Amino acid sequence: MLVVRKPAGLLTQAPPGIDSLELRIKTWIKERDNKPGNVYLGVPHRLDRPVSGALVFARHARAARRISEQFEGRLVRKVYWACVAGDVMPDAGTWNDFLRKVPGEPRAEIVAADHPEGREAVLHYRVLARRSWGTWLAIELETGRTHQIRVQAASRGFPVLGDRLYGSQTPFGEQFDDERLRAIALHGRTLAFRHPMTQEKVSITAALGADWNALELPIDDLQETVEAEL
Repeated sequence: MLVVRKPAGLLTQAPPGIDSLELRIKTWIKERDNKPGNVYLGVPHRLDRPVSGALVFARHARAARRISEQFEGRLVRKVYWACVAGDVMPDAGTWNDFLRKVPGEPRAEIVAADHPEGREAVLHYRVLARRSWGTWLAIELETGRTHQIRVQAASRGFPVLGDRLYGSQTPFGEQFDDERLRAIALHGRTLAFRHPMTQEKVSITAALGADWNALELPIDDLQETVEAEL
């Protein structure tokens, strides 16, 4: 398997002819191993285009199946860092909603619990710091719905910085002319799971990109400890 830090603005997967992280990794493996044929790469989970962070890929089908089973069984620990507008209260809590993918549109929305297309979405958050621009959160996903963190935060008046799709008025990172290349302040910080072959515990932490420097986050041992205990 491989664990890769995905940059913001890049698709995890894409149709042939379109740039993606999957394509870049396959190209790299093909060149590194001087491989004449096709390269297998399993993609058991994804990150939205404007989101950065840790992604795990499988090098063969057996590993892909075993990693996918961990995601489906909610056995993978996923911790995200998010910087959102507003003052999130209380300092820790759980958000529970029902989401559905909006037909024909690249977004999701919250619906009633009895909606036929609604799927339960649960996350747990902890406040790491408060700043003039809003609140820095550590978020652990219990479920993995489309745009889950983005929708649940925005619906409570706390859009992720830079996330214009869900109402953010605050820019984040480099403002490319092509909006598809722009980042939002959401980062897959930690992935923890069992190695698909040895069953040993694996925990990966992905560093932040340069876009985050302007937020002046107080990243120190205290914050790292809080994240680990979330």
